[in-house]
Amino acid sequence: MTDLVTAAELGGALAAIGGAAYARHAHPAAYWSTVGLPVSVVRLLASYSSTMDACGLTVEPSRWRALAIRATSRREVRPVPPRRGLIRPTSTGLRLRLRLAPGQEPADVAASAERLRHAWGVHAVYVRDVKPGVVELRLVGFDVLRKVRMPRRTEVSHLQVPVALREDATAFVRDYRAVPHELVLGATLSGKSMYLRNLLTGLAAQPVVLVGIDCKRGVELAPFAPRLSALATDPDQAAELLPVLVKEMEDRYDLIKARQGLAAGTPEELITSDIWGLSESERPAPLVLFIDEVAELFLVATRKEEERRDEMVTQLIRLAQLGRAAGIYLEVCGQRFGAELGKGATMLRAQLTGRVCHRVNDEASAKMALGDIAHEAVFAACAIASELPGLAVVGDTSGGWSRIRTPYLSLTAAAATCRETAHFAPDVPALTPFRPYVPPVPLKGSGPVATPRPVTE
Repeated sequence: MTDLVTAAELGGALAAIGGAAYARHAHPAAYWSTVGLPVSVVRLLASYSSTMDACGLTVEPSRWRALAIRATSRREVRPVPPRRGLIRPTSTGLRLRLRLAPGQEPADVAASAERLRHAWGVHAVYVRDVKPGVVELRLVGFDVLRKVRMPRRTEVSHLQVPVALREDATAFVRDYRAVPHELVLGATLSGKSMYLRNLLTGLAAQPVVLVGIDCKRGVELAPFAPRLSALATDPDQAAELLPVLVKEMEDRYDLIKARQGLAAGTPEELITSDIWGLSESERPAPLVLFIDEVAELFLVATRKEEERRDEMVTQLIRLAQLGRAAGIYLEVCGQRFGAELGKGATMLRAQLTGRVCHRVNDEASAKMALGDIAHEAVFAACAIASELPGLAVVGDTSGGWSRIRTPYLSLTAAAATCRETAHFAPDVPALTPFRPYVPPVPLKGSGPVATPRPVTE
C-alpha cells in the first residue's frame, strides 16, 4: 500500500514538473504569473545583499552607522548595498528602484545587469535612470519578443503611434514630433511590410495627411487607398507627385512667414518658426509620406530616366531637410540604401534620424542603417533569425538602440481600419489629382465583383 502511495505521489510530481515545463514553453506569461514571479521574488529577497556585494555595488557604511553597529553588537562592519524600494510585480516581470550610494552612478548598475539576471533567474535586467541618485531595475521574466503582446495602456498623443514592443516589455512609440524622418530596412519576408502596416493604421485614426509612393504597382499600399490622400504606383507618377509635395511645403513656409508677427511689441507666444506655433484654425494638417522600396526611385536604364531620378532625389532631400517645420515627415523603406544607389543616396540617408533595421542579407546592409549609431546595434541586427519575422533593431542618431518586434496585423484588418477611418483624411486640394481610386465594397449576395480598375485615376 505504501509503495502504491509513493508511486502515485511520484507520478503526480512528475506530471506537475512536466506541466510546468510545457507551460513555460507554450504559455510563458501564465507560467511567469504562477511560478516564475514567486520564485524570482524569493531569490531576490534572499540574496539581495550578497548579490550586490558580489557585483561590486556595495559601499562602506557611513561613520555614524558603523559606530552604531559597533556599539550595539560585536559583529563585523560590512559594506552595505544600495537602498532598495518596493518590489512591484508586472505581467512580464518585476520593477524596483534603487537609491545609489554617494560615488555610484547608473552605469555601475547597468554593467552588472547580466550578473543580476543570472542571480535572480530572470530573462533580462534593464536599468533606467529615474532621477539623480535613483535608478529603476526592470526585470523581464521571459522572452516577450517571442510572442508579442502590446501593453494594454500606452499614453500617446498626436503623431505618436505604439507600433512595436521593446525587449524590456515597453511599447516602442513612433513619435514624429521627436524623430521626424525614419529609414526602415529589411530583406524580403523580414517583417518590414508588417511594420509599415501597423504604423499606417495607427496614423489612420488621426487627422493626418497620408501619402504613399509604392513602385511595386501599388501592391503594398493600395489596400489602404480609402485613407490615402495621394498614391503613386510607379516612378513616373512619383516624379509628378514629389514636386507637388515640395510646393505644398513652400506654401506652408509662406503661411508661417506671414503669421510670424515679427513687428515690435509682438507677444512671444505669437512668434513661431513651424506650423505648431500657428493657431488650430489656420494650422495645416501634418503630412506623412510613405515610400516603399525607395531603390526603385534610384534605378535608371536610360539617360532620360537618369535626369528624372536626379530631380526626384533632389526633391526628396529638400523634403527631408526642410519638411519638419512644415509638418511634413518621411517614412522611407527599402531592402538596401547606400551609395551604390547613386548620387544623393547617402545625403538623403543622413537626414533620416530614425533607423529601423530588420533581418538583412549581409552585414553591409546593417551598417547602412545602424553603422553611424553603434557597432553593437549592427551585430544585433546581423543576429536576427529568419524564424522571427518582425524582429528589428531600432535606433536614432543619438546613439541609443534596442530590439523591437512588431505585432501581427492581417492585411484584411488593416484595410478595414483604413475604410472605417477614411473620414479622417484632411482635404488637400493640391493632392486631389493623385487621390487613389477606391472601388465600392460589394454588398453580400449582390453578385460578382465589378471589373478591377487602375489604382489611380
